[in-house]
Amino acid sequence: MPSLDGSAVMARWHVDDGRVATVSIGRVRRVTIGAVTELLRWPPIIRAMTTPPIELEVDELPTRQRHFRVAVVTETYPPEVNGVARSIACVVGGLQARDHAVQLLRPRQAPAGAPAAGESPVDEILMRGLAVPRYPHLRMGVVSKRTLVNLWASKRPDVVHIATEGPMGWSALQAARHLKLPVVSEFRTNFHAYAQHYGIGWLRRPLLAYLRKFHNRCHATMVPNAALAGELMAQGFRHVSVIARGVDTHLFHPSRRSEALREHWGAAPGDPVLLHVGRLAAEKNLQLLVDLWPTIRQRHPRARLVLVGDGPARADFEYALPPSSNVVFAGMQHGEQLAACYASGDLFAFPSITETYGNVTPEALASGLPVMAYQYAAAALLVRDGVNGGLAPFNEPAAFQARTLALLEDLPRLRAMRIAARASAESLDWEGIVQGIEQVYASAIDGTSVALRAGSQLSGIEARAH
Repeated sequence: MPSLDGSAVMARWHVDDGRVATVSIGRVRRVTIGAVTELLRWPPIIRAMTTPPIELEVDELPTRQRHFRVAVVTETYPPEVNGVARSIACVVGGLQARDHAVQLLRPRQAPAGAPAAGESPVDEILMRGLAVPRYPHLRMGVVSKRTLVNLWASKRPDVVHIATEGPMGWSALQAARHLKLPVVSEFRTNFHAYAQHYGIGWLRRPLLAYLRKFHNRCHATMVPNAALAGELMAQGFRHVSVIARGVDTHLFHPSRRSEALREHWGAAPGDPVLLHVGRLAAEKNLQLLVDLWPTIRQRHPRARLVLVGDGPARADFEYALPPSSNVVFAGMQHGEQLAACYASGDLFAFPSITETYGNVTPEALASGLPVMAYQYAAAALLVRDGVNGGLAPFNEPAAFQARTLALLEDLPRLRAMRIAARASAESLDWEGIVQGIEQVYASAIDGTSVALRAGSQLSGIEARAH
């Protein structure tokens, strides 16, 4: 600061009813506003007020990345095939690529839980798992709070990231709270919405109450879009952060289109192929496709419906859609084989109404496959009607069927949408998504540190008071 002839000057005004000011110059004395005017004419103050501003040069230095020890807890992971498993694997890979130390806790899968070929090695802790009812290929983790407390007491993570809210996730939450570790969770599955599809609609409210209790005990809950965030907050969920989902644009790519695979499905080069990828289960609303398929066959006798996936409703769908109806049940597909299925279709049909996001939507778009879906979740964010697919108002089956038929009526235009479909997914790379997750981690860690310091100081004050 510029010198004022060696005089230390401080002036402070407090105007009372516009008549009197208090001025401090070394020693305090009370004067009138007239005295203040004289003060402003004092040469040192005049020189200070007329000194040219100092020019500053500011170097814009890059923000230093923080590196965390992250314990990721999930009850599904590759080689299991579902949207949650695939996206969690991408998050883990993205964290490792940015030099975070990841400890992965998951159930031991049957028959073995070895990483898939080509995956980066990760510090895995495999826990006992039990088969999920009606989904024998999926496992839910069974682990005690004490086991995790002992594990994390000896190898303490900076943050615990819980991806699923099952028994293993609950134990992880209790252990983390016991150790005062910051916890970040994800809301990935509308379990409470599934209840009505399994004849247990009466469980919807208890399930929602459990999920709310679970997530409100975390420092932050990540959701994939603002619409879901608003819905959850209206139902009493707190600390909700919107973090979008990414897609592996290298794996899911139009170049994987295979005429040999289409021929295997019985489709000639000009035959339309309607594709669905996902669990064959009641909550996916696939009955809509079953009802629509005879009309499509009537208009396009050589059309094929390809259902990729498996699930408890497969036998029912196979009965309703026999091989003579030009329907192919392709079963579970993985990696490049799954990517080839996406790229080899002509229209992706996704009638589900229970998604939190719907990872299959960006996977289809990245593969150059136009998407027909209801206007919500990922489709509302990524699909532009008539540009890279089709949209129908939420849960209006007649509108969904009519729009699907309209898209199939103009096959040249539908195939021209492939370029726009791919373009709409190219920006959804996982690196940017992982950077957003890092920010959520940092906020949770910093918030926990502040709370712990405040608690320690309060304890010290109370101890001195006694």
